[in-house]
Amino acid sequence: MVIVALAVRLCVIPIFLPKRLNPERDHWRFAYETGRIAQSIVEGHGFGSPLFANTGPSAWMAPIYPYFVAGVFKIFGLYTKASALVLLSLNALISALTCVPIFLFARESFGTRVAMWSGWAWAFFPYAIYFPVDRIWDTWLATLLLSILFLMALRLQNASKTLSWVNYGALWGLAGLTDPSVLSVLPALGIWTCYRRHKQGLRWFAPNVAAALVFIAVLSPWFVRNYQVFHQFIPIRDDLGLELHVGNDGDTSSWHPTMAGPWHNDSEWNEYVQRGELAYMADGKRQALAYIEQHPVWFVGVAFRRVVYIWTGFWSFNRQYLADQPFDPANIFFCSSLTILVLLGLRRAFRDGVAVGMPYLIVFLFFPLIYYVTHPEDWYRRPIDPFCVVLAVYAVASWPRNARRAPD
Repeated sequence: MVIVALAVRLCVIPIFLPKRLNPERDHWRFAYETGRIAQSIVEGHGFGSPLFANTGPSAWMAPIYPYFVAGVFKIFGLYTKASALVLLSLNALISALTCVPIFLFARESFGTRVAMWSGWAWAFFPYAIYFPVDRIWDTWLATLLLSILFLMALRLQNASKTLSWVNYGALWGLAGLTDPSVLSVLPALGIWTCYRRHKQGLRWFAPNVAAALVFIAVLSPWFVRNYQVFHQFIPIRDDLGLELHVGNDGDTSSWHPTMAGPWHNDSEWNEYVQRGELAYMADGKRQALAYIEQHPVWFVGVAFRRVVYIWTGFWSFNRQYLADQPFDPANIFFCSSLTILVLLGLRRAFRDGVAVGMPYLIVFLFFPLIYYVTHPEDWYRRPIDPFCVVLAVYAVASWPRNARRAPD
């Protein structure tokens, strides 16, 4: 599975490589903020300058992936073709390796037959082929990590070794330092795991304390760095204010109206430079909350539109919007069909037992919440795609009324 998945992804890299090598705006499209921060690290300025000039230290992004990109830049050169090929190939490998935890947690839940189908489905899953080789970003590593953590959570319901919990806490810490959005799943999944162990009469409090302490220990150095640099507590990233502002300024022409941020708006960029990152983010948060307070009905309506977009791909059929997003109609059909299959698979999983379906439901309920109130991007949902694939496969595999779960 992994070898075939990797081969498929490597074959499509040449299609997307020219976009990464576009020199416009000093290679901005190579890796966006990730590339800029990596460049700052390589040039000896430290973790900072996420946009278009040397603006000093930053907490715009979590640290692991920018340092990873910086390592590639250090070896293969800044914004070179070799660096792009290496990074896209590693993204392809990361996506291909996700077949492994998908197979394993699908087998835990639904048996070997569904696991085999799920692994192969991921190998040829369009989103898992397109996005990792289209964008140099941390999402694909976060997808792999969340899949592994989900597998670990299923197995921890019956685990006896404390080391398993230590590893679980450490990996959650690494996942948080890669993409903090995955942490939205942690509290509810942890509570569910504790409940399952308690119901079986197994120790649950001490192992979870051990995992929590290790989790905090892994995150703490980055907390300390941010406090030393900015003189205030910043857990991992400081960009929530900007994300709120981008999605809640009244512009609903797109799911990501970029003129609200500093990427394509000179006045916003100048304000970012003049005010500094923390003040700029705080201003964005104040403006967004003020707009939401003044337009509560609008906010509820646009939040609902974000829910629809994340699960169906539909935002608008406006002619101008479709001119900018010409592939939306095809994507809407594919994404909506996938969601229907996911719901059918989830219903079947709950028919097998609450213990089978609940972990998947937790992921689907909690992971997208932040994007309902801020704004979605087309790649934001990708970390939960493995769970969508497994449930969709389970829906198809159990389609006959008399279908039974295959033995392990």
